[in-house]
Amino acid sequence: MGRFHRHADGTVHSHSHDHDHDHDDGHDHDHPHDHRDVGDHSGYATGVERVEVLEAILGENDRVAAANRAELAGHGVRTVNLMSSPGAGKTSLLRRTIPALAGRLRVGILEGDIATSIDADALTDLGAAVSLVNTADGFGGECHLDAVMVRSGLTRLPLADLDLLVIENVGNLVCPAEFDVGQDTRAMVYAITEGEEKPLKYPVMFRTADVVVVNKLDLLPHLDFDLDGFRANLAAVNPTATVIELSARTGDGLDRWLDWLTSVATG
Repeated sequence: MGRFHRHADGTVHSHSHDHDHDHDDGHDHDHPHDHRDVGDHSGYATGVERVEVLEAILGENDRVAAANRAELAGHGVRTVNLMSSPGAGKTSLLRRTIPALAGRLRVGILEGDIATSIDADALTDLGAAVSLVNTADGFGGECHLDAVMVRSGLTRLPLADLDLLVIENVGNLVCPAEFDVGQDTRAMVYAITEGEEKPLKYPVMFRTADVVVVNKLDLLPHLDFDLDGFRANLAAVNPTATVIELSARTGDGLDRWLDWLTSVATG
């Protein structure tokens, strides 16, 4: 059947991952829709069936996401869905974050990856409970986490002993932004090595982020990168996003990120 995409207003269509997907979106992440315009599927021999399947899948995801959110809230856990492209520095940032929050917050990590435990292993023994979800293991090798995958990972975490859960989503600049997994807020890590045009090319991801962490600023003197241009491009697609500029490698600027996480967990 292929994978699919959902707009914030509920519009859905299928897509492949062979090209960029530039769509409008907003911040209405957490509310299911009673009716979805899934577009024109008449070109498929099973067009009607495809619409019904897409609506069923999305409806089930929203139902499970709501259950995830209720369970987490019942334990007093606040949750951040952390997204980025591959290599932007999510894991490196979390390696800095976990020890820095010791004594301030009890942190859990739900680590999403298509395959391997490389990132989960890198976060083990830093003071956080870690649960790994490989999408290749029974979930079709998807390029994102959905609510069902997250629910499976929650069963391996001591929720009663946590204040903050960070879901490190699969590295991808499209699909992770399109699925409610039960989070309270969404953050994304963007590396300046990716180029200042990315908010314009991938507006869904940047629009859905409440916080954009601009990472790898230590490389700025060595790159032909227009930081002001990036800020302007981000403001064009998401003028309300909080921007935190830092270097996960050096730790410069980390305090503002830690303060934001603390405000999420205690707010």
